[in-house]
Amino acid sequence: MAHVTAKLSNYRQSPRKVRLVAEYVKGKAVGDALARLALLPKRAADPVMKLVASAVANAKTAGYNEADLKVLNLTVDEGAILYRRMPRARGRAAPIRKRTSHLKVTLLAPDAVKPAEEKKAKKAPAKKAEAKKAEKVEKKTTTKKPAAKAKKETK
Repeated sequence: MAHVTAKLSNYRQSPRKVRLVAEYVKGKAVGDALARLALLPKRAADPVMKLVASAVANAKTAGYNEADLKVLNLTVDEGAILYRRMPRARGRAAPIRKRTSHLKVTLLAPDAVKPAEEKKAKKAPAKKAEAKKAEKVEKKTTTKKPAAKAKKETK
């Protein structure tokens, strides 16, 4: 099975709130996940939906069919924390932590042989032949150099 990924960095919502939405779509088919996210009344649903759609676009570019894709994993990690201050009594200041999230979605694609892979497989023997030719040329040039040095040393 092949994996296709997409990332969203520095999303300005706390990871705790985004994880609620992420757990809602893990393990679902892509069409089902997008339909669920469209109806979910959470602020994080829209960016997660866009991220899943981006991963689907990456999969289509790689040659996979959208109907065969499944949301394998959707991880939400902590990003940078923006620190602000809130004025408090007696001239003190209390910290305000504005948290950010890093999201990564992984789609599971079936083991279909892509046309791009077939072309690469056909081109591989030609590259090997070129590599062998390059090695032969390098061997010839390296054997001539020590002989030239030896002549200089005898003079």
